[in-house]
Amino acid sequence: MSEALAAALAEAWEQGEALAPLPAGMAPLDVPAGEEVAAALVERLGQPVIGIRLVSGPGGAWIAGPLLGPRLLRAGTPVALPALRHPRVSAAVIGVLAAPLAEAPPSFSALHPAVDVAADRYRDGPADAAQAVADLASLGLLVAGKRAPGALPERAAARIGPTGTRHRPVEAALAPLMEQAAAAARRWGGLPAGALLVVAGLGGLRAAAPGKWSAAIAGVGRVNVLLTGSAGQPAQQGEPP
Repeated sequence: MSEALAAALAEAWEQGEALAPLPAGMAPLDVPAGEEVAAALVERLGQPVIGIRLVSGPGGAWIAGPLLGPRLLRAGTPVALPALRHPRVSAAVIGVLAAPLAEAPPSFSALHPAVDVAADRYRDGPADAAQAVADLASLGLLVAGKRAPGALPERAAARIGPTGTRHRPVEAALAPLMEQAAAAARRWGGLPAGALLVVAGLGGLRAAAPGKWSAAIAGVGRVNVLLTGSAGQPAQQGEPP
């Protein structure tokens, strides 16, 4: 089951074709089964894993998956929405590990504000958290801002929205969420110094629309991203979603 779904997801990642609702017997039964599919998918894709990303998934549950190197962008890089299926935007915090991840709480050499643009390989979106986890926790693109001074706040209020609008901040327990990301990284076998722990889904998940967007996380910083094209356009053949 895990290999069949991993193969189907790998084709969707590489060719841009959407997966129809999964037939009986192919869908992962729970999140651990979804993680098995994700591990097989990472192996098939052959892209470097540079960290672990935690994000709010279906039903509001926090889910985690590997962050692939090509999916990390510098601030100022435009994000083409037609290449992403069901894109939704949230604020994020990136922590750069100062030392290999151990049982102790993670220590960071740097923090960065970021904009997370989640996406799916499923035509109708994931049916549950297990399916989202299998699809690398709905990994899309992550746009990193400039390095932030100071330590990771215990709690932080985050905003995300089109530039020029003002959305009500949403407060989150940032340090516990980062520890949750660390726990997921330990399940994946740990991370070396310099790898990334990411907490996305901050400020709420918002449907992506073209234009300039801004994310602000209290105590961490602000970052802007330009979203281009229309989210309603399908991904092009051969263009990974």
